[in-house]
Amino acid sequence: MVSFMGAFAGFPQLCQSLPLTVLRESRYLLPRRMSESEALETDAKALAGPSLRRETAPFINAVIGQFNVINALILRETRTRFGKHKLGYAWALLEPALMIITFAIMFKVAHRKPADGLNVFGFLVTGIIPYLLFTKSTAQVSQAINGNKGLLFYPQVKPLDVVFARVALEFCTYTAVFFLLMGGNVLVQQKVDIADPMLIVAGFAMASLLGASLGLIFMGLGQLSNVADRTRGPIMRPFFWISGLFFTAHSVPLGYRRFVLHNPVMHVTEAVRAGWFPEYSDQYVNIPLVLTWVLGLLLIGLTLETITRRRIQMS
Repeated sequence: MVSFMGAFAGFPQLCQSLPLTVLRESRYLLPRRMSESEALETDAKALAGPSLRRETAPFINAVIGQFNVINALILRETRTRFGKHKLGYAWALLEPALMIITFAIMFKVAHRKPADGLNVFGFLVTGIIPYLLFTKSTAQVSQAINGNKGLLFYPQVKPLDVVFARVALEFCTYTAVFFLLMGGNVLVQQKVDIADPMLIVAGFAMASLLGASLGLIFMGLGQLSNVADRTRGPIMRPFFWISGLFFTAHSVPLGYRRFVLHNPVMHVTEAVRAGWFPEYSDQYVNIPLVLTWVLGLLLIGLTLETITRRRIQMS
């Protein structure tokens, strides 16, 4: 465990070894002496080879260039978020682990056991980690512009590039934290029997998409009014209590269950639990409902992002 923590603690130092000017010196962010058409032609010859048709080279080069921008932004976000902690990237594991252990102790003291005979630690992990992925994605995306306004003046960096970078970092972080915590629980329980790994992946993907789409709305509204940033906390707080972190859909009385199941995050929690525990039923998981929420929020968020982008370009 000590060596594992040491490896994670050294992650920010690895990122700090990269030049601070990785974004500013990139040809995709700052104009260089050669023109854009010359740069595209040079990269096309190097990357495509003689057999690729000339008209497809600019598109491929643009995709690779944008991927490099997002990759550089991910490295920057990683160093900014975890570089200030002495524990480095290991803090991403310790923070939710301490939270889950605290609630597990509370369950123990209250002599409360999860429904269907589920393990307490696993029950909490399958609820809290997807919830954290949702809320952290929302928070990070909502501040994507405010935290990177200087970079957005470079023509190749768009607000959505920062959004993709932050969403990817949150998804990878909390997916890794989930499997590390559940892997430790498997070692303690000496039992591993995963019901449906693809349902777990679907649950995490839905949590990430919900957080990103809702974060886009807060991001756009935040550029139009400061009220959006102030109201985000009160709006997000009820999700902690109504998203199935400490209860199951089956345990909710029938009269209230249909109201609880209108919450898309509840379906995320149910999907992850049903994907991990063989004895847990997925009868309440409604993926089309979650995707409907995602598409609706995404439509509103992208509209606001377009308006915001124009305001930034005009400012």
